[in-house]
Amino acid sequence: MLTRLRLLTAGESHGPKITAVLDGVPAGLRLDVDAANLMLARRQKGFGAGGRMKIERDRLVLTAGYMGGATTGGPLAFEIVNRDWANWATRDVAPMTRPRPGHADLTGAVKYGYRDLRLSLERASARETAMRVAAGAVCAQLLGAFGVTVGGWVRQIGAVEVDLPEPAAASASGALSGAAAATALLSAIHTARDDEMASPDAAAVPALRAEVKRAIKARDTLGGVLEVVALGLPPGLGSHVQWDRKLEGRLAMALLSVQAMKGVELGRAFEQAGRMGTQVHDGIGRDADGQLLRTTNRAAGVEGGVTTGEPLLLRVAMKPISTTLTSRETVDLRDGATAQTDYERSDICATPRAVPICEAMVALVLADALLEKLGGDSLAEMQPRFAALRRSHVDDLPMDGVPWRIGYEGV
Repeated sequence: MLTRLRLLTAGESHGPKITAVLDGVPAGLRLDVDAANLMLARRQKGFGAGGRMKIERDRLVLTAGYMGGATTGGPLAFEIVNRDWANWATRDVAPMTRPRPGHADLTGAVKYGYRDLRLSLERASARETAMRVAAGAVCAQLLGAFGVTVGGWVRQIGAVEVDLPEPAAASASGALSGAAAATALLSAIHTARDDEMASPDAAAVPALRAEVKRAIKARDTLGGVLEVVALGLPPGLGSHVQWDRKLEGRLAMALLSVQAMKGVELGRAFEQAGRMGTQVHDGIGRDADGQLLRTTNRAAGVEGGVTTGEPLLLRVAMKPISTTLTSRETVDLRDGATAQTDYERSDICATPRAVPICEAMVALVLADALLEKLGGDSLAEMQPRFAALRRSHVDDLPMDGVPWRIGYEGV
């Protein structure tokens, strides 16, 4: 549900390369390729990652839409070489006829009529998310030009939950709002980016690693919960006037499109579902200068499909990786007989690696919403418009208090 940006990815897990086209990026954005490569590297690291990540060395290669050191306004094209292609290019591939539970093996074959399940696997693979991270890195840098930061961390792996350090914990729960919340959340982002488990709390790392080791020993897999936040967003992104323009709906779709993601909530939505309204909804106040403020941020930065200006807080549930070392019951489609799955190389736990992927998808949606709000074909056009945006200030919202009638001609 993008309105100004368009992203297409192409390629297979074991093909020669994966590619993408990102259309709609304004002209004049100077990209930090090193920063994009760091985001790609975060997608590859994390205790519990499979053997494939020891082979690949993802690096962004721009092939169109970037000249003279800046975006041109034309479609950005980029690619990443699959180093593992060399191991597959000349080998005969064994037929794959036993669908694995939890994968797109069987559903893809039913939909497209494949005669070999590997055709489903190759495109459904999370290898495709490298291109999403590349596109998201571009969008994150576009947002950064307007003072917006997107980041995230692991909040849970298996049965082990991570406690955010205070006051970040209060910020993430919605108890804090404003500058104090943003500062605490920014600190958690930076801590998680430097950690192999993407944890915002270094003290939790041993327990997280132990949980992954437990799964390795059991020849099993783990999922978890990760959180993504966006700081510095202006109020007014998104819209309440149509269902497909509501920002939380667009964000949920983007996040649930990521492989293995099965649930999304804003803030503590499921917990709040069991409370009274007076315990959930944020009060509105004002400071001495007339700036309107939420006294808390339990709405997680969005009301009525529109950003409030408070930090955006999202939680995403990731299912355990579907490929397990322990075989599962299936059916061999060659003869219809009951069989056991064959193991395909995979992660034990990919939740830390999923953090930059989900960051990328949030950045993509937010960049699109910002472009929708501001218009303009270049950064030079957009920046003055951003500075002139209506804010949540008493002076920006003149109300004359005069009664009026709702009237429709001919009714």
